[in-house]
Amino acid sequence: MKILFSTLICLIGLDAIAQDDFNAVFSKINREVVTNSRAYSTLKDATTTIGHRLTGSVNGAKAETYAYDLLKSYGLDVKYQPFEVESWSRLTNETKIGNSGDQMAKYATVTLAHSPVKASVTAGLIDMGNGLETDYLKDGGKVKGKVALVYLGVLLGSPEGTTSLHRSEKTAIAIKYGAIGIIIINVVKGGVLLTGTASVTGKLIPIPAVCIGLEDGMAVKEILKAKKQFASLSMTNFSGMIKARNVIATIKGSSLPNEKIVVGGHLDSWDLATGAIDNGIGSFSILDMARTFKKLGLNTKRTVEFVMFMGEEQGLLGSKAYVDNAEESKSLEDVKFMLNYDMTNDPKGFSASRAEMKELFTAWGAQIVKLDTGFKNIFSAGAGLHSDHQPFMLQGIPTGSGAGGRLPNNSERFYHSDGDVFKLVDEEGMKNTVRYSVMLTYALANTPKLPVSKQTEEEIKVFLQSNKLEEPLRIAGEWRW
Repeated sequence: MKILFSTLICLIGLDAIAQDDFNAVFSKINREVVTNSRAYSTLKDATTTIGHRLTGSVNGAKAETYAYDLLKSYGLDVKYQPFEVESWSRLTNETKIGNSGDQMAKYATVTLAHSPVKASVTAGLIDMGNGLETDYLKDGGKVKGKVALVYLGVLLGSPEGTTSLHRSEKTAIAIKYGAIGIIIINVVKGGVLLTGTASVTGKLIPIPAVCIGLEDGMAVKEILKAKKQFASLSMTNFSGMIKARNVIATIKGSSLPNEKIVVGGHLDSWDLATGAIDNGIGSFSILDMARTFKKLGLNTKRTVEFVMFMGEEQGLLGSKAYVDNAEESKSLEDVKFMLNYDMTNDPKGFSASRAEMKELFTAWGAQIVKLDTGFKNIFSAGAGLHSDHQPFMLQGIPTGSGAGGRLPNNSERFYHSDGDVFKLVDEEGMKNTVRYSVMLTYALANTPKLPVSKQTEEEIKVFLQSNKLEEPLRIAGEWRW
């Protein structure tokens, strides 16, 4: 009987896939995007006329208006979703390192967000390796009252399987063990400095945090092997409550309007450059996905929401606000799937947090391959943190995106840096993101039945543990199980 039941379930699943003949619509999408995509041109215009898109800044507000007006011009139903955010921006910063308080040299560094509004500390500098809990336990408490020097990634020669934590998590550990400042060594050659948040909560941290270039940072590590060093961190920053706005465009579903597919990505960027890669290529691809839906008059069974999140860089603030709002309005159960586009470029397949999506995703991918053999129809399943899918995933909502693509022009080295500019962007890569993702979104919104649903609390816990996410979530104070 069990075998018969299993066979019946499989046949039902295969029947659902057989009904998903989207070839004709995929062909229309392909022609439209290849011929008329505006993702590249609108991103170029925004980086030129707006500049950076830091949440809480004048430029951030301009970006919100730009996205709203652009979506309106495409004929879409658009609204703002306002939320309060603790804005942060850098003012002054000076880092010195040397043999003693009066024998110090200046080093080029960038302040990490949410460092204190004002800080000035001078103390011994302690090499804390990868900055993991195990490094501090080995240290025996020497870092207390000192400045920690930490490598951003995983140091060469580290034991196999060494965890690579986010800069904010490494900062939280340093604070836990009593460090009064932290200097994080970037992993990119050429003296590239990066910014980003050093806070796991999006709130101000109690110690100053800066990023130092790879070469300078590793040179200091070598000096520390032979003799003691002192570090002086002096900085001023701005922080205050301001209002920001997510921008949401909605295409109402026909037969299943209360079931929702959310397609989101963060519109905001850091302020060192214009955020063309992080996350211009993602957010402006989404804007063109929405344009394509409207231009072709694509009808869907489920409702589709295209969401430009603000505040991602400062702690997923916009996506958390979206989820909180949906919980308050009791509409979170309506969200059946969330696609997140954060630096997504030229995908070769699709990814999902849930392995159960493989059969559907690759069946739709096979139809895409008929139009373009450059699409390799790969599939990956798994989960990570630190982007706008996270608040949805922590509520048990299945998530996904494009997979297998690479950033253009070796631009990964300019992540969060002053080199993240428009000349790095590849037009064809953006077109590929748009056309494959419109196809994926259309399929998700029209397939008769999705094989995944919102997880229970126990299922979420097991899922996160299986993806090795318990430790970073505990550090961030977001482990509720």
